[in-house]
Amino acid sequence: MRTITRRTAVFGATALTIALAVTGCSKASTGDSPSGSGTGGGSKNLNIVFIPKNLGNPYFDASDAGGKTAVEELGGKYSQVGPQTASPDAQVQYINTAAQQHASAIVISANDPKAIGDALTQAKESGTKVVTFDSDTDPQYRDIFVNQASPEGIAKAQVDGIAKQIGDKGEIAILSAAANATNQNAWIALMKKDLAADHPNVKLVDTVYGNDDDQTSFDKTAALLQTHPNLKGIISPTTVGVAAAARYLSTSDKKGKVALTGLGTPNQMKEYVKDGTVKEFYLWNPSDLGYLAAYAAAALADGSITGKEGDSFKAGKLGDYKVGANGEVLLGDPTAFNSSNIDQFNF
Repeated sequence: MRTITRRTAVFGATALTIALAVTGCSKASTGDSPSGSGTGGGSKNLNIVFIPKNLGNPYFDASDAGGKTAVEELGGKYSQVGPQTASPDAQVQYINTAAQQHASAIVISANDPKAIGDALTQAKESGTKVVTFDSDTDPQYRDIFVNQASPEGIAKAQVDGIAKQIGDKGEIAILSAAANATNQNAWIALMKKDLAADHPNVKLVDTVYGNDDDQTSFDKTAALLQTHPNLKGIISPTTVGVAAAARYLSTSDKKGKVALTGLGTPNQMKEYVKDGTVKEFYLWNPSDLGYLAAYAAAALADGSITGKEGDSFKAGKLGDYKVGANGEVLLGDPTAFNSSNIDQFNF
């Protein structure tokens, strides 16, 4: 059995191409395919609602497309709904509507660990299962958290990467998403520990927030470079932020002088790797993340698992997974993307 430490290193081109077909508006589809070879069998009554942090975000387009594939394999109904902007309270109305419509499960990336807690609790009380993915809530508000990679692994990859690029000394800054984003804050806390322990000559001088908005992130990058003229590197652990920062750097006199790394998708970062703006960045397969979250939601919905530690379920093409401590299921380790491999990926 492949356990929660399973590494996802090779991405299926077909599934990844599907990821880009999801657009930034609400949508639903019903699959007529036979049940998957994994959890509990297919069901025409299975109805899973994906709620990303915000619509129109390429990362969530890819992850939710993976969820759509999984739900259709299981013969259920998939839908994606959500806010246009990633704010703490913006997801509540969509949670409430899904519960009122008796969705089998909600799969949600939380904009805040607490702000949506009451809505999720009411959804659970009405019989709807709750799976968080990418960004967690406090554990009492959900049944399972599907984590893209260990927080420690994600933080270390980015810190070690930027340290290597700047010669392990100098000033760096972090361009994050929303100030309340659970995953971002967990990674940043671990980055600080890694810097102190392993890179004492690398100094974190600022952390700013682009709110997962392209223009805001672009402007924050410009402000960082103006505020900190000796800046040697930027870490942006958000797909929107790292692409916006790369876009700014690519046409500025800081190109090649200020290193940039973070979490991004190959398609959005390819041009910046090829033109020398970015040497290396990191991510997991978001399509597989959504796919795994959908299978976990289906297993909860049909009673195959309850979310307790030690529960196991089959996630279609990804194989077997176990639920770890605090109801967490781990997809795998992050992958490094650079000029040597970026052309191999399409998402």
